[in-house]
Amino acid sequence: MKIHEYQAKELFASYGIPVPAQALITKPEEIEAAIDAVDAPLRVVKAQIHAGGRGKAGGVKLAKSREEAVEKASAMLGAKLVTKQSGPEGKAVHKVLITQGLDIEKEYYLSITVDNEHSCLVIIASGAGGTEIEEMAVSHPELIVKMPVALENGLRDYQAREVARRIGIPAENGKEFMQILSKMFALFTEKNCSLVEINPLILTDEHKLVALDAKITFDDNGLVRHPELLPLRDPMEEDPMEVKATEAGLNYVALDGDIGCLVNGAGLAMATMDIIHKFGGDPANFLDVGGSASTEKVTAAFEILLSNPKVHAIMVNIFGGIMKCDIIAQGIVEAAKAVQIRVPLVVRLEGTNAQQGKEIIRQSGLSIVPAVSLADAAHKAVTLAKEGERA
Repeated sequence: MKIHEYQAKELFASYGIPVPAQALITKPEEIEAAIDAVDAPLRVVKAQIHAGGRGKAGGVKLAKSREEAVEKASAMLGAKLVTKQSGPEGKAVHKVLITQGLDIEKEYYLSITVDNEHSCLVIIASGAGGTEIEEMAVSHPELIVKMPVALENGLRDYQAREVARRIGIPAENGKEFMQILSKMFALFTEKNCSLVEINPLILTDEHKLVALDAKITFDDNGLVRHPELLPLRDPMEEDPMEVKATEAGLNYVALDGDIGCLVNGAGLAMATMDIIHKFGGDPANFLDVGGSASTEKVTAAFEILLSNPKVHAIMVNIFGGIMKCDIIAQGIVEAAKAVQIRVPLVVRLEGTNAQQGKEIIRQSGLSIVPAVSLADAAHKAVTLAKEGERA
């Protein structure tokens, strides 16, 4: 789960990580009060969207006066930003952040994330922070410092000191840096994060370290332990169908293809998408209904798939284990009748009670295309989708 910059900074502040003064705007009548709440010679007006590259897209602007801040905040609120991460459709700006502008002597990059390859956490840092950090990592990888941290051991002082030395933190700011990194690590582990990032971490003209920007992503699997974090989710920044899927207990990710996929199990879902590609098709989504797919879940899944106008066929791929195929088949039939599926539906059932499930499908009276194998299902779904596209 992603959150906005202003929310990340509020969490930073609660952990004692220094951040600039800030105030949030969500509607036009809040603009002047928010600007007055950040009483500084220089203010920064920042669009709050879940996409990187805001600065180059006009989503970060400096204001040297109150009047200029009012003007820029008014123009930004409700505007649409097209960034390198938003896609060509862009993102509407529903929230604008006013922050205190600071004089910057030096910018650094600092983050903690998960190193899946080595099964540990990793600190990633650089003495060349700022908006070009991604390009810098490609063109000058030697400027990127990586420090693995074993979760069971925690962050050690020597590791923080080594990171500070390698990215050029002044000696007089060494203790301050170590405290910031330690607090980031505490936030990461206590809140089940997958990323905690400061870019840039700045050294001000008063020789203080401040988190000028903040980014936090939480591991969705850990949210059950942190109900206090759920209100931080902003549904307006997410795909509406992904929001609906979450509410229905489904794992769903929208893709660009035209074959809707309904599968039980994440690994099987990945294999399903792979074989669709092999037969020349493109999946429209990843959708895992889990191992306990009820009629309600299957119905919600069909509704989500059919809400995508690009879907020309649906492929259901079920391997029955604990959840038996006959129960799944009955759920598919009931859901198909309730939703009124208007595109070809290909169903492959295998595993526990597969024959009973296939018989339920056969006797349903619905125009469901049975498949005898995974390859057969993919071939039929791709063929039917192409026919639907031509129709």
